[in-house]
Amino acid sequence: MRKLLAAIITATLVVAAPLSAMAGSASLILDARTGKVLSSENADVLNHPASLTKMMTIYMAFEAINRGKMNWDTPIVMSKYAASRPPTKLGAKAGTSITVREAILGMITKSANDAAAAMGEKLGGSESNFARLMTQKARQLGMSRTTFVNASGLPDGRQITTARDMSTLAVALMKNYPREYRLFSTASFNFRGRQIRGHNNLMYRYQGMDGIKTGYTNASGFNLVSAVKDGNRRVVGVVLGGRTARSRDDKMAALLDKAMGRASSSGGARLVASVNSREPVEVASAADASDLPVPASAPRVEDVAPVAAPEIARSELAPKALGYLSDTVPQERPSALDAVTPSAKIGSAKPLASVASTGDWSIQISAAPSDEAARALLAQAKSEGGAALKSANPYTEAVGKGANKVYRARFVGFESRDAATSACDALKKRSYDCMLLGDRG
Repeated sequence: MRKLLAAIITATLVVAAPLSAMAGSASLILDARTGKVLSSENADVLNHPASLTKMMTIYMAFEAINRGKMNWDTPIVMSKYAASRPPTKLGAKAGTSITVREAILGMITKSANDAAAAMGEKLGGSESNFARLMTQKARQLGMSRTTFVNASGLPDGRQITTARDMSTLAVALMKNYPREYRLFSTASFNFRGRQIRGHNNLMYRYQGMDGIKTGYTNASGFNLVSAVKDGNRRVVGVVLGGRTARSRDDKMAALLDKAMGRASSSGGARLVASVNSREPVEVASAADASDLPVPASAPRVEDVAPVAAPEIARSELAPKALGYLSDTVPQERPSALDAVTPSAKIGSAKPLASVASTGDWSIQISAAPSDEAARALLAQAKSEGGAALKSANPYTEAVGKGANKVYRARFVGFESRDAATSACDALKKRSYDCMLLGDRG
């Protein structure tokens, strides 16, 4: 029996060994102007993101700032839990506060785990709840194979991603928050009298590279996401599972050298991500950040403090909110509650003005980059929603202009709040986001 058991274990290890090696080495180079994949190795194989996780934590922070939930100087209290996160970290003591700007710069330069945990608690109430919101945001952006369980990337076998998904997140950061994204080129910053230098060493020696993030754990190996701009060319690279930081950087540089000449210089201003073998798609736009669906599991506005509230509200960045980044004041972002003339309808859906006047309820599941994409989302959701969506009418409408234009994907015509809530609950079980809209919808 022991010999048989030993033989089985040996055979298992022999079979598993190449799979583990393959999973630990992955890369993808993307032309962000066209969505074309310029080179790829195991791009859809699951890996651990390590501190690349902080890219999503920072994305969520940028979104909260643009939605008016906090500003760059909002204090973040360092809890005992956050302060206890292992290095690397800023080292702020439990009970003290750091600003949102310090937390973000700490994550970008030092990959500070305490700052990431504190930000997660600030935005999600707890780091575990924030991780759920991170995963929901990943799905919304098109990151279908990514799961987050913490805000920092500290080791956890359940925290997984792919090279393709990480490229999608990088494109989302650049496309949806172009001004804020510039922070990823920060080489160092002063924190409480200490000069904190970044360790994205390739960025300092590769011409045109302006970010974005490194990562490492024993399980993940050395990871890197990079973005390079050469004239109108815009390329995003991901390398996962490097044996050393230097070999990872050298691999990224070599891949970028080969790819840059094949990248398009006439793709226009938009940025595009690639999803598996399908046509390249634009990542979900945050041009109307308040239009992004709020998870159905989130607490209601009236039940929580403002920092954790998922309310839909107007937001406007204050002048020079980004300090040295820009003196431009962006225009006010329209609220999801604003009346918008629909650009397209599906089936017999009534205009929302009519819905509002009759007191009917509606729900929103997403905001897509095109009317066709919104229609497809609604068709799929209705097919999976069952009886709860049987009497609901699919409905799309356009918001924004030009490259910032997105299409709301909604179901209208629910006779009561309970009916709309039941539909949201049914969709949530199928991993959809869902936002309940009353007669102000």
